Amino acid sequence: MIKKFLILLIILIPINSIASEKKTTFDKELFKKAQSEGKVVIVSSWIKYCYSCASQMKVLNKAKTDFENIEYFAFDVTNKEISNLFNVQYQSTILIFKDNKEVYRSIGETTKNEIYSAINKFT
Repeated sequence: MIKKFLILLIILIPINSIASEKKTTFDKELFKKAQSEGKVVIVSSWIKYCYSCASQMKVLNKAKTDFENIEYFAFDVTNKEISNLFNVQYQSTILIFKDNKEVYRSIGETTKNEIYSAINKFT
């Protein structure tokens, strides 16, 4: 019994640490401000306990320092107000906006090469 408990505990600790790293950073006013400043704006969706979301967010947070003119926001896909605003139904969705228009959308991309390639197209 203790062995099963320890195995479960070992499994749940990494899941909880990944879930706790995620937070909604999307703010409608900051989004509009970034667009008005001519920045390339990236928005991604996540959901609690999603490994691919955590991987994607890690790459996108690094991209904020690797690219000069981008702004990055994330939101919990269960937030219906934001999900409806962007017509996003799935976690791990990446949206890229340039010149006040959505120019790119993907679901499930998690590798640095794929994500950076998409960003490079618009920066």
